[in-house]
Amino acid sequence: MNANMLSTLGAGFADAALGSQAVFRSALQALAHPGRIVDLSHDAQVPSQGHGASAALLLALLDPDCRLWLSPSLAGSDAAAWLRFHTGCVLVDAPAQAQFAWIGEGDACPPLDAFAQGSDAYPDQSATCVIDVMDVSAPAEGSAPRWTLRGPGIQDRSAIAVEGLAPAFTTQWSANHALFPRGVDVFLAAPQRIVGLPRTTRIEQEA
Repeated sequence: MNANMLSTLGAGFADAALGSQAVFRSALQALAHPGRIVDLSHDAQVPSQGHGASAALLLALLDPDCRLWLSPSLAGSDAAAWLRFHTGCVLVDAPAQAQFAWIGEGDACPPLDAFAQGSDAYPDQSATCVIDVMDVSAPAEGSAPRWTLRGPGIQDRSAIAVEGLAPAFTTQWSANHALFPRGVDVFLAAPQRIVGLPRTTRIEQEA
């Protein structure tokens, strides 16, 4: 990374410790309550490519021991340089090598089983995927696709509407859920908010 590139990168959190802690708490809240839409407030000067919520989330989660895979629109962008500079993470070429992945909006998401699945003995060695979508919202009349979510952390059921995600995702998610305790965890990220989908969550898609 040359000095010219460094001079154009935005700053991370104004207070690295407090900023990371606040975003990490938001991430935990999202995973503990699947389907809950969590606003991700932060003061980081996020890169121009990719959603700001995703960038801030990964800024809080990554460190020099983490391996990150980026989808094509992000891999050659300022997002890659920004995360490498602020977190020291290692960028990898293949999804299977990654502990974390960031898929930009409009990029094809690799099949979920292309990422590290962990094992029955070490389920924590699976990957966490951050997927940029156009929007996540409470479902309104006529919104599509509408998901009904069930599982730990959800009282009876919850419902969300997701825009900008390939239809094949829900089929892949059913297979991912069936692998428990193995399988990946996912964050869906709109520009300023996230939804957590731990592998324990079941998704039913309504027409």
